[in-house]
Amino acid sequence: MVKVRFIDLFAGIGGIRLPFDELGCTCVFSSEWDKEAAKTYAANFGDIPKGDITQIPAEAIPSHDILLAGFPCQAFSIMGKMQGFADTRGTMFFEIERILNYHHPRFVLLENVKQLVTHDKGQTFQVIVERLSKLGYHVKWQVLNALDFGLPQKRERVIIVGFFNKADYMGFQFNFSKQTYHLSDVLENDEDVDPSLFASDMIVNKRKASVVGKNIFYPSIWHENKSGNISVLDYSCALRTGASYNYLLVNGIRRPSSRELLRLQGFPDDFKIVVSHQEIRKQTGNSVAVPMIRMVAEKIYNIINASDYETSTIKRLETSANA
Repeated sequence: MVKVRFIDLFAGIGGIRLPFDELGCTCVFSSEWDKEAAKTYAANFGDIPKGDITQIPAEAIPSHDILLAGFPCQAFSIMGKMQGFADTRGTMFFEIERILNYHHPRFVLLENVKQLVTHDKGQTFQVIVERLSKLGYHVKWQVLNALDFGLPQKRERVIIVGFFNKADYMGFQFNFSKQTYHLSDVLENDEDVDPSLFASDMIVNKRKASVVGKNIFYPSIWHENKSGNISVLDYSCALRTGASYNYLLVNGIRRPSSRELLRLQGFPDDFKIVVSHQEIRKQTGNSVAVPMIRMVAEKIYNIINASDYETSTIKRLETSANA
């Protein structure tokens, strides 16, 4: 069994790391600047992430085979101002580039909002792909939806995978079988939910008035969009940070619990909750759909196990040294 080393940048609460841990890979470095997210990460993985990646020299990071990064997405998000590289958060990709340029890991796995692909008429995304290519990476990407991976959450994200070896690139495809989802799998019983999460009578009555004539069914999540329109769905819309406290109501009467929010992102029930509900809302809104990452991780791991890993690693290091 090949021992694979990876680093976890902009780690959040470890949604990208989790599937690689499951595969037996070893995390040799992690970085997350948000202190509350770092608390959750440390409680669940036993590692305290380093802080601001901009302050960490590339040579201080251990050598690794895979670089993982769900780099900040607010700069490209439709819910933000979509300023892209003009936003400080948008420049975090260049920190990834800096580390890749020094270490040249065999694989790169990046995650971001789907709007990254079309931001600034596609020029932002083109810069990212070109920068990766100049470092020697062959790039594949796809916009994937958490709904297709067994999660009742409509969450579309672009997954970017870079391969230093052409053979690895040729062996990877974004061909996944769609998995069914069931909202009932993530919901807790109302009696087990903190009473503070139940909406006021005024909010509930306002929601009921807004769905008169619509198809009402249970279980369901009632979503209020920015225009105030209410949709009754068998899935959650994308979890967001900073959203209205009542934009998602389970069965039209209460907000999702901390455990439900984690389940909507595919975290297992033994994932420890060590921060406030408000922080869990923020952390899950910033996190990733774990089953989506799991499918990509398994494909990368299968490529590693199917190849002459040691020989290809030596060739990669020789190539980067001569570049």
